[in-house]
Amino acid sequence: MAMAVQVASLWLPSSSTTPTHLNLLHSFGSKSKPPSSSSSAVSATSSLSSPAPTIQIVGGRNPTWYENGNANDAFEDDWYDLDTDLYHWTKALRPVQWYPGHIAKTEKELKTQLKLMDVVIEVRDARIPLSTSHPQMDLWLGNRRRILVLNREDMISTADRNAWATHFAREGTKVVFANGKLGMGAMKLVRLAKALAADVNVRRRAKGLLPRAVRAGIVGYPNVGKSSLINRLLTRRMCPAAPRPGVTRELKWVHFGKDLELLDSPGILPMRISDQTAAIKLAICDDIGERSYGVADIASILVQMLARLPSVGTETLNKRYKMDADGYCGKTYVQKLAVHLFNGDTHQAAFRILTDFRKGRFGWIALERPPR
Repeated sequence: MAMAVQVASLWLPSSSTTPTHLNLLHSFGSKSKPPSSSSSAVSATSSLSSPAPTIQIVGGRNPTWYENGNANDAFEDDWYDLDTDLYHWTKALRPVQWYPGHIAKTEKELKTQLKLMDVVIEVRDARIPLSTSHPQMDLWLGNRRRILVLNREDMISTADRNAWATHFAREGTKVVFANGKLGMGAMKLVRLAKALAADVNVRRRAKGLLPRAVRAGIVGYPNVGKSSLINRLLTRRMCPAAPRPGVTRELKWVHFGKDLELLDSPGILPMRISDQTAAIKLAICDDIGERSYGVADIASILVQMLARLPSVGTETLNKRYKMDADGYCGKTYVQKLAVHLFNGDTHQAAFRILTDFRKGRFGWIALERPPR
């Protein structure tokens, strides 16, 4: 009987006749050659109790592969290959879906309130600006003035920030990089909102009406920092905020001086997330409810992503957990880490990996780059 080993939620036969469509750990779209059959599966005989675990992992490029070529072009190619692989990795997992009851109510109320807005401030997670973009947002806003805020700019590198700044500048989108916890970018956001809506009171005066405060609505996915940003603007805690999705449950108007009103809103998500690569990134960044995904599965994907990024690589993982990782098999890595540090508790091991990423202990990195 052929032995098998579970890798990335699939059972892969240990013989060299493994179907290529099951081997999700190959580098899809990669310019490098596929790995040999001797490295196409994790050894089923390796013991989970070995004191100094070394993991043989399949697929992907060497983190230093670009050194012999153009580093910038190679770096962008690596991002493209990683996105391609991520698409295939997610197929093996159960879909990530989260749509609590208060979101449907919020969406209905928000559509009504948007009609009253002079300007809309859309907040996204700077680590995943594309995945935290609601697919219906453009339809809801129409021609209404919009400011894009990439919050948590302190959690990405300067290179990531510059890449996104260039991308949105080319699109003609007004973008503000912010840190809601420390208040960085907050006053710039206020000035920009007032400037974009300045003609509101010009038109009111022309009609013989008294001027009024500019109305700005703050919208975005759960846990991207909307309420924290408002609290920093007001220098006091006016809106409930916590580092988890679903804290804000109702729309709330707050006043910023006499000339600006802000509408804080609960996070909104599509009823069904069709792009599962985006859903996985939401889970990694804690921008979606934890009940919607398996922690071990998400941590496994994160390990494979981090190992593929030249700015992180397996060396960073090795130093962090004092455990060797010779490649990119996340599920096996989580299992080994569970034995190594958590008495076999896979959930605790997976949660530690996710927490370490969310706190920047692998370095400050984005999980997305602008599309080509």
